[in-house]
Amino acid sequence: MAAVGRRALNWCDEWNQQHPWDHNAHYHRWIERHLPDRVGTVLDVGCGTGDLVRRLAPRARHVTGLDADPASIDTARRLSTRGGNVELRCEDLLTADLPGGYDVITALAVLHHVPFGPALSRLRDLLAPGGTLLVLGLYRAQTPTDHVLSALVVPANVVVGGVTSLQRRSSRRPIAVTAPVAPATTTLREIRDVARRLTPGAVVRRHLFWRYSLLHSAPSACARSSPRR
Repeated sequence: MAAVGRRALNWCDEWNQQHPWDHNAHYHRWIERHLPDRVGTVLDVGCGTGDLVRRLAPRARHVTGLDADPASIDTARRLSTRGGNVELRCEDLLTADLPGGYDVITALAVLHHVPFGPALSRLRDLLAPGGTLLVLGLYRAQTPTDHVLSALVVPANVVVGGVTSLQRRSSRRPIAVTAPVAPATTTLREIRDVARRLTPGAVVRRHLFWRYSLLHSAPSACARSSPRR
């Protein structure tokens, strides 16, 4: 069964190279649904060419986009509107000098490029009290269920990718391709274990297109300051 899943995934990779579409942008609406209409400060980690930064800017007081790839940041700066509330920085998550206290942090398809535990710990510490962390990531298939679902999602990938390609041609707008340059090495079980330890109460769910989500709400200031009984 694992071999079937791997063959399906390899075929799907070849199809995506011929019909590229942005799997991560597919979940932008999911992220927006978990946020209020107006937010304060936002940090988008692994912002790439800034698609999500541009979507969040109208509803945020200030958005910081962070990415370690200079070419992506250059493109993001070129495409960003001059609203004055967007900052784009070419830095690494684990070493960047960030002020913290963010009301919202998003991280799309980036945590598999860095050690998962230290990265999740850093994101947690950068949240403001009561802040929201939204992670969309990739995981390594390990269990029979993982491999079966990898094979079953191939038809959905073809359908959604085909529709997206038609929409792109009709609108004549470019679409960002954010295929990972490194394979995921952390299994879904390992992700849940680390999240349970570092971000208690976080909700980790499996999604289509080989993704998982992690939704975490930081304790409020009152909860942090309350004495333990």
